[in-house]
Amino acid sequence: MILNRQRKVRVAVRTLDKFLARACKELRVSHDALTVCLVTNNEIKKWNGAYRHKNKPTDVLSFPATASKNGRIARQFTRKYLGDVAIAPEVARANAKEFGRTFEQEMQILIVHGILHLMGYDHEADDGRMMRREMRVRRKLGIE
Repeated sequence: MILNRQRKVRVAVRTLDKFLARACKELRVSHDALTVCLVTNNEIKKWNGAYRHKNKPTDVLSFPATASKNGRIARQFTRKYLGDVAIAPEVARANAKEFGRTFEQEMQILIVHGILHLMGYDHEADDGRMMRREMRVRRKLGIE
């Protein structure tokens, strides 16, 4: 499910929700195992400060519902609620422009990235494992 809690950037929520369903299927996660919430820059900045000690807006944050075991969420949890992904469309729009992608592609990339974090991946500590998985999934979903 995708909730749009911001109004600054127009987002095709239905189209994005269809992509979310495809991404969940590819990652073998139930579509109802997570929620994606589109938030303002102020909201994501506040959370980024509180949880990551970075006083600036970011594009995506993931909030797992269950603590991971050894850096990975056990396979059995993929059928339960994994958690929430917060995305700031305003930051995503700026990033899309910077990276030469469409806004839709950037939002799709952030959804995949956020889900992988909910699944227990951590690109800051896994020696490239998350990035390799993300790139495989992106290729399969057509968002290289």
